[in-house]
Amino acid sequence: MDVTTTVDLTREAMMVALWIAAPALVTGMLVGLAIGLLQALTQIQDQTVAFVPKFLAMAAAMLFALPWVLQRLMVYTETLVTHIPDRLMGG
Repeated sequence: MDVTTTVDLTREAMMVALWIAAPALVTGMLVGLAIGLLQALTQIQDQTVAFVPKFLAMAAAMLFALPWVLQRLMVYTETLVTHIPDRLMGG
């Protein structure tokens, strides 16, 4: 396995990880922004007020996106396993 193959595999793995984490991260960002705005308007500065709704929203987003995440992981794994011999042999 050469350096190019290693870099390509690492890049693919990082992109899959980014896509898998995206639903939770985007949901957490949007809910955090909304709660931050609400806290600024009401001057309530308690950390648990921001943590609990973000946690619940991110968990709900991951449950909602679970079929898509599993499908994405299965496609990536299948592609990786079927192409391992080609990549190891330099083809």
